[in-house]
Amino acid sequence: MKLKTKIHLFSTLLMLVILTLTNTGIYFVYGKLAYDTEYNQLKTQSQDLIASLSQMTEKTNPATVLHAYRPPNGAVRILGPTGKLKVESESAEGIRSYHPEIKPGERYSIGEFDNTPILTMREPVIWTDGKVVELQMIQLLSDVKHNLSLLKLILFGVTLIAMIPITISSVALGRIVIQPIDNLIKTMSQSRQTGTYEKIEVPAEGKDEMAQMGHEFNDMMGQLESNFKKQEQFVSNASHELKTPLTVIESYARLLSRRGFDDLSVAKEAVGAILGESIRMKNMIEQMLHLARNQEQVAFKFEETDINSLVEKTLQPMCQAHARDFILEGNGSVFVVTDAEKLRQLLFILLDNARKYSEREIKTTISENETSISIAVTDYGNGIPKEALPHIFDRFYRVHEDRNRKTGGTGLGLAIAKELADGLGAELNIESSVGVGTTFRIIMPKKQILTDF
Repeated sequence: MKLKTKIHLFSTLLMLVILTLTNTGIYFVYGKLAYDTEYNQLKTQSQDLIASLSQMTEKTNPATVLHAYRPPNGAVRILGPTGKLKVESESAEGIRSYHPEIKPGERYSIGEFDNTPILTMREPVIWTDGKVVELQMIQLLSDVKHNLSLLKLILFGVTLIAMIPITISSVALGRIVIQPIDNLIKTMSQSRQTGTYEKIEVPAEGKDEMAQMGHEFNDMMGQLESNFKKQEQFVSNASHELKTPLTVIESYARLLSRRGFDDLSVAKEAVGAILGESIRMKNMIEQMLHLARNQEQVAFKFEETDINSLVEKTLQPMCQAHARDFILEGNGSVFVVTDAEKLRQLLFILLDNARKYSEREIKTTISENETSISIAVTDYGNGIPKEALPHIFDRFYRVHEDRNRKTGGTGLGLAIAKELADGLGAELNIESSVGVGTTFRIIMPKKQILTDF
């Protein structure tokens, strides 16, 4: 069964049940009020009758008294202490055979005589002989029966008439709810068949849940399309970047096979080139694997860390490995909550990048203000052109292709650095002037806000 049909059936049946219960309640409440009204009127008559009976003498004919007070369509009876009929007066034909039962504690009883409801009440009366007898007053409720039948027809008609707009509104509601879902299903089916990321039309002024669902779907499709393009671009770039060193290796291997073993200088050049490209390709693969792992959930272990001590420990191996001056400027211990290992990895990338593109010393400066701590890595190399700065953290982006290849750069280091900084909840900024140098600045808030990464 389709969702639209379910909505129609459920809403229509629900309203039908509600109307039926409501009208049933109205019918029974009206009937109860009508019976109470008839009882009160009959009770008033019985009080007048009792007053007259109390004035009877032995010569008074009780039937005459009862006749004067009998209901127009009913009967009046006097029953003795044993329940035996003493005297009776009736105005309805055949009612003599009707014998009501009034349960103890009830004011009156409602029975049925000749398909008409009949009300019976009773009152104790002191008879002329001093004994207590029972007065029964019986009233056929023909008017109440007529009114209840008329009310039943009215309520039934009201229910039928009310169901017309309810059914129409149910159909309209089903269309309002189903139409966006139908559009969503069609769009998803079209996307699956064409392999594209189709979006649905959403009214700009729409603010209800359906419009919100449409906006969320379009945002999701946009994100999927963006991620797919990034993945496609990454695979394309990776294939291209891996193809270059393989081509170099293949060329030098062919050179060696032709005449390299007869010429020592050619052999050394070929082996050096093959080794260099192999190392570069290995580094590139490792960095691509690192980036791929970063797409998954990486656990960061945040704890209070002495930044000054961490930077010192990072600079020492750089000095020993590269025989360069790595200078630290700071004002002693500075503590911040961060992941020490990930921050150290980030610093290694920035320091190694600075080393590759400058010949002079590398300066690392630690500073702080009221809200944050900054680590600046400065080199005095050629600097980066202004137009290249917005792309400097893009994967495989290189400012100078030839120089990057000479230094062994893969174009992935700064992309990894940016993702590490994001995971640490830090900002990674760059300032550079051509001919002056470049500064990478890590800015960490003192009150770390931990996020899932």
